[in-house]
Amino acid sequence: MASLANEDFSVIDAIGGPRGVLESVLPGVVFVVLFVATRDLHLTVMVAAALAVIQVIVRLLQRQSAMGALAGVFAVAICLVWAWFSHDARNYYLPGFLVNSFWIVVLAISLIVRIPGIGALVEFVRNPVTERPRAWLAAWRDDKPLLRAYMIVTGLWIAVFAARLGVQIPMYLTNHVGWLGTARLIMGVPMFAAAIWVTWLIIATPLHRHRLAEAAAKQE
Repeated sequence: MASLANEDFSVIDAIGGPRGVLESVLPGVVFVVLFVATRDLHLTVMVAAALAVIQVIVRLLQRQSAMGALAGVFAVAICLVWAWFSHDARNYYLPGFLVNSFWIVVLAISLIVRIPGIGALVEFVRNPVTERPRAWLAAWRDDKPLLRAYMIVTGLWIAVFAARLGVQIPMYLTNHVGWLGTARLIMGVPMFAAAIWVTWLIIATPLHRHRLAEAAAKQE
């Protein structure tokens, strides 16, 4: 999301590049395929966990940044622990439901108070607020076209998170683990990439004009 603040926005960079995509989806693919094939939850959890750890080790051996992989391991670990201790493969996906629900609530509140969450994130990356938060808010909220664009894209992301829940929760409740895993993969990186691209299309022009206005004001 932070990449939206860059002038040279790239969808590929936003989703972590080809390797980042592979590292993010591979443990999930292995989990659903192995569990459907074996119905052995403990084996599935151990293999998926080992794979996530190997990804980090490979990054470290290649002297590359392992932060993305570590974040992925942490996220996968929460899902795997939940599934392991509940003895239910479906619960691998339960933390994702909670995360999506959390962001729906946060973004909805941000729309109600007219401080759109996506806009606040982009503006914080562009210009981190360290003091005078009211002036920082006014600097971009007083730009009506920009504020309108941020409101629209915040609503878009609420729809993305809601769509995930609307499709996946019925599969969870009916214990269709294979279909749930497939839906999770399709509605993960691919949907994120599409949504962030549409987000950029909506905010690019008003954000560029806002930058020009900021530059003109500083010159004056």
